[in-house]
Amino acid sequence: MSVDLVYTLALFGVVAVLVLAYSLRVLLKGRAQNDRVDKQGASALLSKGAMEGAYWFLQPVADFLVFCKITPNAVSFSSLGFGFLAGTCLAFGHFGFAAIFATLSALLDSLDGIVARMSGLSSDAGEVLDAAVDRYTEFFFLAGLVIYYHEVPLFQGLALLALLGSFMVSYSSAKAEALQVDPPKGAMRRPERAIYLTLGAALSGLTIPFFERDHDSWGAAGYPMLMALALVALLANLSAITRLWDIAKSIRAREACEKKRLAELQANLHSSYSDTHQNTHQRV
Repeated sequence: MSVDLVYTLALFGVVAVLVLAYSLRVLLKGRAQNDRVDKQGASALLSKGAMEGAYWFLQPVADFLVFCKITPNAVSFSSLGFGFLAGTCLAFGHFGFAAIFATLSALLDSLDGIVARMSGLSSDAGEVLDAAVDRYTEFFFLAGLVIYYHEVPLFQGLALLALLGSFMVSYSSAKAEALQVDPPKGAMRRPERAIYLTLGAALSGLTIPFFERDHDSWGAAGYPMLMALALVALLANLSAITRLWDIAKSIRAREACEKKRLAELQANLHSSYSDTHQNTHQRV
């Protein structure tokens, strides 16, 4: 049994234990509601319960980090480092190791915001760093796959489409905020993409030793990874297009309202001027 497979099995074992622990918590005390989860909302691909379970698990970890006086920036840079390791592992076809490092990166990415709020260090500069780290870690992951699949143009193109969709979804949200429009909710937000891509890598780490043989030139395909890439490539690009369309409609509606208000204001001014002129003429 390969070392990659052993660590992949260990990762699934840890996840199974956490799911079991949260299930018992729900049975005994109910769901662990979270204000941030309520604000973000769920989607068709990521349930609210799963998000609440993740924050429930992360809360004691965040308490420990705050107790140790670990800064949010240190957590963010650690997330970046593990993201780079995940991409490097993928470039060499080590899907199991990549899944572990990607999981650690995603957990730390969620923790930096919690630690910042708990320690009173939330700031706009910290949000900029967090957003930048998100983009880089996602690029590392998908770029690693682009490198790994470099001898198979179809698979490489799939990875590039997933990369395009991922960045366009993030761009649409940033554009909405810059234009002061509520960012439309849709599929394949950052947490969803991270879950499906990491799951694809983890499942590939399990299936490759048993169901795939390395190709002569470049290695195993990792079909669960390809399925995850296809899902992200399709849904992320569709979501980005839908988001941008909704943003454009919102802006057009806002501009129409502004033009209407301006026309009404001009009409009121003209009416007031006419009344004043008529009254003056009558007095004369």
